[in-house]
Amino acid sequence: MIEDHIAKKIVALDKKFQHSGQDLGSYLDGLLHQRYLTYWDYIHLDTLLSLQIPRTHFPDEEIFIMYHQITELYFKLIIHEQKQIIDHTVGNVDFLISRIGRINNYYKALISSFGIMINGMERKQFLQYRMSLLPASGFQSAQFRMIELYATDLLYLVHPSATDKLTGEESLAELYEEIYWKRGATDLETGEKTLTLRQFEYRYTPRFMRIATGVKNTNINAKYRQLPKEMRANPELIKAMRALDVNANIHWPLMHMGSAYRYLRKEKGSTVGATGGTNWKKYLPPSFQKIIFFPDIWSPQEKEDWGKQWVEHMFNPDK
Repeated sequence: MIEDHIAKKIVALDKKFQHSGQDLGSYLDGLLHQRYLTYWDYIHLDTLLSLQIPRTHFPDEEIFIMYHQITELYFKLIIHEQKQIIDHTVGNVDFLISRIGRINNYYKALISSFGIMINGMERKQFLQYRMSLLPASGFQSAQFRMIELYATDLLYLVHPSATDKLTGEESLAELYEEIYWKRGATDLETGEKTLTLRQFEYRYTPRFMRIATGVKNTNINAKYRQLPKEMRANPELIKAMRALDVNANIHWPLMHMGSAYRYLRKEKGSTVGATGGTNWKKYLPPSFQKIIFFPDIWSPQEKEDWGKQWVEHMFNPDK
């Protein structure tokens, strides 16, 4: 005899599947024959653990690969939350705060984990196996660029050196040509784009432009600006957005800066070039780029001092 609570669930299931083109019995047959789900099948563990394929015999290269793969998974989590914000109805401040809070938690995990990159590998091994990775570079992380596009207007991702010549009439394509990170993979001597940048643009520019066009009025900054004035002044929302700006545009690039100094600095202050020819000393410091997702919530002085204290410490450690 079927218990009442089970019978009610069967009736509910029958109602759910009545418009699917198959009756409930067909779905129950499928459930009957289906294998039990296991943890390793559910997360595709064997596949996941097979994705680390070093190009050299140096043991620490596997650490390097796994750390970057973990980072990309966190980036995917961040984008997952950003898309929820973009797709959500404007005006729900609590939802906005909760999702930005999740993003900040992901960034906190990323930032705290970067000690693995800074202290978790032998410098000598890194300087040897890195030569087999050319011209690939962490610069080519498309997901990080997508995070920026989902976060704010393309206007606020333009390199500071180009802002003075902007008229306000530029198309998204014109703004994209001035995006800050392109300067980070331009040959310092010739001014030409490196192979790393050319590969990256060829692969991802169409996708980046589709994203920029699609979220022009729905990125997180646009969503914030569409809120009523009293909602924009919500202290918890401001706190969460400021934390996101700092995590994404100060702490995260600064951790990269620390790693670059750890592995690429030579004796007497000279440096080794980064893989892919990226000019990391001019590309990574936040005070050089001044990328701010949400400019409305920062004072002019805060914008002026963006990331300055840490960079001054790095270049003048005795002060």
